[in-house]
Amino acid sequence: QVQLVESGGGLVQDGGSLRLSCEVPGILFSSDRMGWYRQAPGKARELVATITITQITNYADSVKGRFTISRDGANKKMYLQMDSVKPEDTDVYFCNINRDSENYWGQGTQVAVSS
Repeated sequence: QVQLVESGGGLVQDGGSLRLSCEVPGILFSSDRMGWYRQAPGKARELVATITITQITNYADSVKGRFTISRDGANKKMYLQMDSVKPEDTDVYFCNINRDSENYWGQGTQVAVSS
């Protein structure tokens, strides 16, 4: 069982910035792919960004150029820097690890962008 702990959500104004953090206790494996997803009420969970242990990143088109995913292997943390946020970025954000085709999720952190 992999436990993930998110933090950093909150209320931010349109055009502002916010940084989400995800702590990953335990061992990380070279095949692990980590990422951030988001979900609005009544909608499917969608990819925001992913990052491999070798720092290869992938972003949803809707956040490219505005959000940056990064990971700090030494401290077993992953971050999502959210810049130039928009009201449509309002969602619950989830930290994810995909390990051996299994998905593990954090509890989610709410991000609300006011216009």
